[in-house]
Amino acid sequence: MKVSELRDKSVSELNSELLSLLKEQFNLRLQKGLGQPPKVGLFKKVRRNIARVKTILKMKGSSV
Repeated sequence: MKVSELRDKSVSELNSELLSLLKEQFNLRLQKGLGQPPKVGLFKKVRRNIARVKTILKMKGSSV
């Protein structure tokens, strides 16, 4: 996900994107806890995307 794409979205769209990323992060942690082989690099990707969305929300003046 690119920052330019995030900047074009509205606050409500960003909030829904953040929620879906947090759910994905939870599912990855759950899979790891159950002993399933982790998808390489996906934890880092999701974590950084969450940070990007939160940064854009903060720039737009919305509370996270």
